Amino acid sequence: MAHGINTAALDAEVCVLHITGMDRAALYQEWDRTLKDQELTQHNIFISRRLSGEPVAYITGHKEFMSLDFCVDKSVLIPRPETELLVEKALEIMPPLPFIVDVGTGSGAIAVSLAYYNREARVFAIDRSLAALAVARDNCIRHSVSDRVELQPGDLLQPLVGSAPAGAVDLIAANLPYVAEGDLLELPGEVRMFEPRLALAGGRDGLAHYRRLIPQAIACLKEGGYLLMEIGFDQGPRARGIFDPQFWAVQIQPDLAGLDRLVVARYKGAGKHFI
Repeated sequence: MAHGINTAALDAEVCVLHITGMDRAALYQEWDRTLKDQELTQHNIFISRRLSGEPVAYITGHKEFMSLDFCVDKSVLIPRPETELLVEKALEIMPPLPFIVDVGTGSGAIAVSLAYYNREARVFAIDRSLAALAVARDNCIRHSVSDRVELQPGDLLQPLVGSAPAGAVDLIAANLPYVAEGDLLELPGEVRMFEPRLALAGGRDGLAHYRRLIPQAIACLKEGGYLLMEIGFDQGPRARGIFDPQFWAVQIQPDLAGLDRLVVARYKGAGKHFI
């Protein structure tokens, strides 16, 4: 581990790939190649930024998610591998010709992935950050899904409530901020110092945004539709508890490490008076 960075070797490889434009195979074939002056300058800048704690994704401006390359900057949360669980579950359970809402879309990683891997899907993607929506728009263009992903500014589902027919949505995907206030200072430095607080802070217990989302979801979902919510590893029981079992059938799905990660809530119907 170099300078407290436990991914130093991988980061160095990503650095060289980024500044030379080579793929991994070419890198190993030309392992003894000397960097050109301009490449060496870029290399030194990269290393300096990484040693300051800045995440590699922000330095390169790219992050892989669902085997797709996404543009990212400091206005959006860096897509995480664990969020692929939400996308995979959505692809598994969505009906034919689905109407999907991605709330808190950020870089658009979820919305774009769903539209890319299901060519029949129509996705309505919402974020309150205009800067994030600009990144999401670039990623929609990058992966040729702009004709099926509509981007809208707004808070949670408010742009949809009242503008779309009630009960029109098949599935809502939500990777909202879920870090509890008391845990923000315990986050790794490269997350705490560089990633947008707006995309991290989830209120006193981390579930504040989801408490507001659920009544709005009732107004939008079809009977039998799904709300998928990414949560923290220790939030499963509390997340289940914010759903009224009269209207929702709820399961907590673990990630590959066996930790609580995904709420899969199926709307039973008959709860629209709650909005």
